Amino acid sequence: MTNPGASNDLALLRDDLAYHQARVLILIDAVAGTPRNANKLDGLTKLAKLDFLLRYPALAPKVLDSLDPDDNRLHLSTEQTDRPTDVESPMVRYKYGPWDHRYYPVIGALVSRGLVRYAKGRRGNVALAPTTAGRRFARDLAATTGWAEVRDRSMAIAEASAGLTGNALKDLIYGRLAELMDRPQREVIQ
Repeated sequence: MTNPGASNDLALLRDDLAYHQARVLILIDAVAGTPRNANKLDGLTKLAKLDFLLRYPALAPKVLDSLDPDDNRLHLSTEQTDRPTDVESPMVRYKYGPWDHRYYPVIGALVSRGLVRYAKGRRGNVALAPTTAGRRFARDLAATTGWAEVRDRSMAIAEASAGLTGNALKDLIYGRLAELMDRPQREVIQ
């Protein structure tokens, strides 16, 4: 006998992971395509901090000096500006800042599908670089209505953070969003 709800739960999990894979792929492609990033996203800390800014776009201009809050690529609504932590997919506060427990399966899936490859990063970091197929798929996704805003935001954040390390981004997030980060570890950032 099978549990009829189990197949629905599995479908929801697949949909959830597919959503996160698409967003992360678009972000990696945007960062890798921005000058001063050596065609890759250097380190999981940097991925997590940039993904935080992507998922909480109204906070990005508070963290990144060169990102104008009126930049049209952020697609900020009044509601997002008024409630910057009311987001579709919140993150969790971990020891080194915002984190999502899905990064490892998401990255593994992107690598196994040949959309992203591991590259040598700075100081022993693991870097992520889109493959030719990954770039093509990210751009095809970005051409759709549902993902165009994610691509625009990714580009704005990638350009404004070019040359910053993951640790520098972490320090900026902790310094400029101190009240938001002053919470117990593993607590949802809302």
